[in-house]
Amino acid sequence: MNFKPLKKSMLTVVITLSTASVYYAQTAKDTVSREKDIEQVVLTGVADIAKDRKTPVAVSTIKEAQIVERLGNQEFPEILKSTPSIYATKGGGGFGDGRVNIRGFDTSNTAVMINGVPVNDMEGGTVYWSNWAGLSDVTSAMQVQRGLGSSKLAIASVGGTINVLTRAADKKKEGNVTLGLGNDGYLKTLFSYNTGKSDKGWATSFLMSRTAGNTYVDGSQFEAYNYYFALGYKPNEKHDFQFTFTGAPQWHMQNFQSTIETLQKYGSADKPNRRYNSNWGYLNGEEMSQSVNYYSKPVMSLNWDWTMSEKSKLSSVLYGSWGRGGGTGVLGSINGTSINSLPKTADGLIRFDDIVSWNQGNAVVWNPSVAPGTGINKVNATPGIATRTNGLVKRAHVNSHDWYGFLTNFQHKINQNWNFSAGLDGRYYYGYHPGIITDFWGNSQYRETNDNNQKPYYTVTQAYNAVPSANPFAAAIKDKTQIASRNYDGEVMWLGAFGQVEYSNDNLSAFLQGSFSEQGFQRIDNWIVDGVTKQQGQVVNTKTGFKYLSGYNAKGGVNYNIDENHNVFVNAGYYSKQPLNYAVYPNSQQVLNPNLKNEKIGSAELGYGFRNSKFRGNLNLYYTSWKDRFTRITGLQMKDQAGVDTRNIYANIEGVTEIHMGAELELNYKPLDILEFTGMFSMGDWHYKGNAQGSLFDENNNAFTPQDGASSRTLYVDKIKVSDAAQTTASLGFTVTPVKAFKVFGNWNYYDKYFAVFDITKASSANSKGALELPSYNLFDAGLSYTFSLNNNQKLVLTGNVYNLLDTYYISDGKSSIFEGDSNAKGITYKGIDIANQVYFGFGRTWSASLSYRF
Repeated sequence: MNFKPLKKSMLTVVITLSTASVYYAQTAKDTVSREKDIEQVVLTGVADIAKDRKTPVAVSTIKEAQIVERLGNQEFPEILKSTPSIYATKGGGGFGDGRVNIRGFDTSNTAVMINGVPVNDMEGGTVYWSNWAGLSDVTSAMQVQRGLGSSKLAIASVGGTINVLTRAADKKKEGNVTLGLGNDGYLKTLFSYNTGKSDKGWATSFLMSRTAGNTYVDGSQFEAYNYYFALGYKPNEKHDFQFTFTGAPQWHMQNFQSTIETLQKYGSADKPNRRYNSNWGYLNGEEMSQSVNYYSKPVMSLNWDWTMSEKSKLSSVLYGSWGRGGGTGVLGSINGTSINSLPKTADGLIRFDDIVSWNQGNAVVWNPSVAPGTGINKVNATPGIATRTNGLVKRAHVNSHDWYGFLTNFQHKINQNWNFSAGLDGRYYYGYHPGIITDFWGNSQYRETNDNNQKPYYTVTQAYNAVPSANPFAAAIKDKTQIASRNYDGEVMWLGAFGQVEYSNDNLSAFLQGSFSEQGFQRIDNWIVDGVTKQQGQVVNTKTGFKYLSGYNAKGGVNYNIDENHNVFVNAGYYSKQPLNYAVYPNSQQVLNPNLKNEKIGSAELGYGFRNSKFRGNLNLYYTSWKDRFTRITGLQMKDQAGVDTRNIYANIEGVTEIHMGAELELNYKPLDILEFTGMFSMGDWHYKGNAQGSLFDENNNAFTPQDGASSRTLYVDKIKVSDAAQTTASLGFTVTPVKAFKVFGNWNYYDKYFAVFDITKASSANSKGALELPSYNLFDAGLSYTFSLNNNQKLVLTGNVYNLLDTYYISDGKSSIFEGDSNAKGITYKGIDIANQVYFGFGRTWSASLSYRF
């Protein structure tokens, strides 16, 4: 995963009218107990925590005990994989490179929050889980609200909201030492201690951990740390202060998709090598990868809850985040051949020793069938000097940022039935995006030619280590004369206001919520000569100036408790959502998109719940329409009216619409105190609705009419399936507790109707085949935990898990849609899929175990 930290900053104001209630499957008595438990151990002042049989939204909650027992060495979002309409995978399999989709929406349209504070990338909306891998150590609960949810902020909760709730400083007095082991050298050590609350209202919480080893994939070394410090002070019943500072610096080698054909080459036809990673090899006998992600993103927050009176409360948080790091890649080529196309070893590894030798001017035989000194075997003409077109160096694209924000929420109880709240949300983000050299691979210098201020080139001689700094506040880059590959910054400002009105009585609860937000984007290209450099035919400046965009949303819902067993709810909402930064300044240039439009999202949901002492069930039906998605076709080549070949024609497509609808069932049955069953089934129909059109423009942004007179392009996307998440999922699980201290649990997950990634800009014909459906698959996991009670309330807790128990071969992620008979197909299939397709295979059988001493 390459980090693209929030490149632009924004300050947002949001106006919301809402009722906070959540759909959590539990009996009324247990629900009250669990909600109090959540409130006691986490920071909830500005977090919108949903309440069972009250908040009219679909919700699932994962508690701390389940994370401790079952997560092991899985990716953090995989703890959600048995939740309806969620598809969580390991991605390429690098540490922290996992991903999660909710109802067919990725994290750019799913809000991820920590204690109610949004953490989605402010430029692209994405979430990089490697930044947050350490959260699993300090999470007290994770709540997933599917759909628009109950959050009052104007956030991108189109698919849903993931709210991670961390431990508070005043958690009960306790210490913990943990040792964790797993497959492929996985090793985790952890120490934490909570003081509990003193008589004077002070409390502290502290945690440190280290995790290192490899994942299941070859060439996947990683090392990660996690630290957490919280200080709480409650001088009286009116005021409660909580200060937290947490971070998870890490580096990890990465894996990118390969074709099935390649995986078969280094495995076999029926069992492709699912461990194969094309990014690595050996240099001087040590593992070397061309793709390393390294990052540190500490977050500091200060929460203040002020109980102003019996009826009024003000909750506020000030926070800051300082991201430092980036992702590595390669600059240059050898005799016109990129690193990924150079001949590899017999095992498919990159020949790094030969790359260094060639860079230094030695003769290297890359291809024995080519005459020595000719073609790909030519000797380097400029030994020790690398450029963009000659010689190879390892570079990093830095994606650092400074992010500051505040959030304040005033709540007032008007009378026994009516409540309202209102607040402000402000954020400022500045992103730094230079490039640096991390390894010269035998060269002594790299010549950079893309800076328009220093023509024809300048020389770079300094290499930086691709590891996060021990100082979380360190400068993004110290020596600006040593920048290579790229050099731009971004600012984002966001300011919003929100308000909410809520009504509730014994059986009925209802809410109305609305928000308004204003965000501004500015792009800063440090390699541009002000008023001289041209991009897309326009003279541009280093700074674009801010482009401000407004958005709003409105949501409402009603929950009715028919009796103590049955309840129904309905909710609906509408979003006018600002486009992301890549739509404001397309193609990473300084030219503003002249056809900006807000995305329009409408959603409605109907739910039913049943509770009794042994059984709980939730059934949800949902419908979401997502209109005016930004889509651009680039790089077109066609003849103009005079018959002259013209390149770089583009079209901004308008009217792209997605429909996401489906049904979700979630069940829990406890026939005996020692036996509990869980189940889930979700079925979605996510597809594009209607075709879309866009006018043609040349590279100077002028309207373009080709020789054939067709001045627009049509995307034939009607009824094509939305890609990259299983539309049908199911799960069955059990937990047996034969004695109080001992648990055995297992889980079956089923995935179907998964459609591989499909670039809709390629749907230029009514005969487009759309997205490729991949084979369905089943996975089984099993585990246990045992608690040994010692003297003085001390405990030893043992956990063990086996994932993919049956060692199933399955494709977890499809990255292309090549059908049999396509021009680029191989004509050979694997489980019905042409082997030219690029994929990720899921991990084989893996395991983890831990031993914790709690005192």
